[in-house]
Amino acid sequence: MHAFRAAVEARDSDAMAATLADDVRFTSPVAFQPYDGKPITAAILRGVLRVFDDFRYEREIVSADGRDLALVFRARVNGREIQGCDFLHLDDGGLIDDFTVMVRPLSAAQELAAAMGAQFDQIAAEAARA
Repeated sequence: MHAFRAAVEARDSDAMAATLADDVRFTSPVAFQPYDGKPITAAILRGVLRVFDDFRYEREIVSADGRDLALVFRARVNGREIQGCDFLHLDDGGLIDDFTVMVRPLSAAQELAAAMGAQFDQIAAEAARA
């Protein structure tokens, strides 16, 4: 099990942040532009912990060289079931340097967008403090 998955399952935001490279690029399923850097990515991930209920990883798929991972998950957002996948790429030091999330169905993605939008002032403030 990858350290990021273990940190998420433990709901340990500090351990989650420790798996991120300083120059990580986070691509959200609900935002047009990606987010660059560890402070904003870590803050977004803390926001996700606040909006997802009953989060669970169902499967971990790892490339032969161990540098690409797909973590398939399920959760609920405001009562709506969501299924998704975290696609992670690891740099030479084993830290996540590229993080892309995809989710389905559309109705759940829309609920996620609304829930994360409501968190965004707090997310921006947390990133600025880091």
